[in-house]
Order: sequence, then C-alpha cells, then structure tokens
Amino acid sequence: MNPAVTNLVLMLTMMQVAKKLDFEDPQVLLYARVGYVACQVIALAVYLITRAKINSKNDMVTLKYVEPANPFGGEAAPKATVTTVKEYDLKQVDTQIKGIFTGMAMLGFMHLYMGYTNPLLMQSISTVKSALESNIVKIHVWGTPATGDLKRPFKSAPGFLQQFMGGDNEVKTDKQSVEAAEKAGAGGVKED
Repeated sequence: MNPAVTNLVLMLTMMQVAKKLDFEDPQVLLYARVGYVACQVIALAVYLITRAKINSKNDMVTLKYVEPANPFGGEAAPKATVTTVKEYDLKQVDTQIKGIFTGMAMLGFMHLYMGYTNPLLMQSISTVKSALESNIVKIHVWGTPATGDLKRPFKSAPGFLQQFMGGDNEVKTDKQSVEAAEKAGAGGVKED
C-alpha cells in the first residue's frame, strides 16, 4: 500500500481517537506522554539495529554519484560524491536519527511551551511507521534487495520550493554525469 495513503488514514484515525480522549485528565496525559516517549525509543532502536547491521556487513563497494546543486545552500554546480555503500548507509541512518531528535524538540516546544496535546498521539505512531518504512531499514532489517526504488543513492522527493522553481533535483549516477562533475572540480573526493 502507498505510504502516503496509509499516513493519511493513520492521521485521520488518530485525530478521531484524540477527540475522544480527555487530555485534561492527568492520567490520560501521562499515558499519552509515556506512549510518545516509548514510540520514539522504538524508532530509535530500529535505527540503531539498522546501524549495527550496516557495520556488521561492512560493504566497502565504491559508490559514485552527482548531487544536484543546492542554490539555497550556496552551491552553484552539482557536486560529485565518491563514497562506499557502508558510509552512504550510515549517513542515511544518521539523518533519520537526527530527524527523530528534531521532531522531539519541535513537539517538546509545542507540548510543553504552547500546551498542545493532540500531536503527542499523532506523532507517536507516525515516527515508528516512518522508521519501519524507511529505505535503509527495508534493505538491512527486512532484507529487501537494493533494486528499483531502493537502489543507492536513494531518490528524494523534490522540496517544496524546488517544485515551483524547476531545476533538476535528481541524483545522477550515470558515468557521463559523474565524470563531468569530477572534471569541473565539483567534489569527487572520497568522503570520510
């Protein structure tokens, strides 16, 4: 099933459940907080298990690709990247883990400072769902072959502004693009 559809169904269901709960009751609020923290710990555990599996496989196959230019980051030209599958996968896991902590910080602000309680319920389930459906977890935990949409480097959805501004935001792996970026002096040095 399409993850976007399941996210929508999940959010609508959780909104209905949140309407039924009395968050003014300290007991309900405590359970919502404990549930949220437990789900964040589960998602973090999934990524740490994935990280351990990546390290145990130690896949040192070289991976070359060209990252698109990021005009918002001050990059004018595409950047050639040379790395290993292991390093690429570890970078993906680190990005996901940072996302968990960023989400926790945002929700902490919304809940503790602004007093919103409904996001506790909605964000708890969606974090675990996202962790279990991420490409890197599909490859290393579920054992799905790294082909098609799971082929490295992963395709990323276009950013909000990139959709309207146009431009090529796709990572290129073809030999011509990699060689052109390396000759242009945009990257090509192995990442550590």
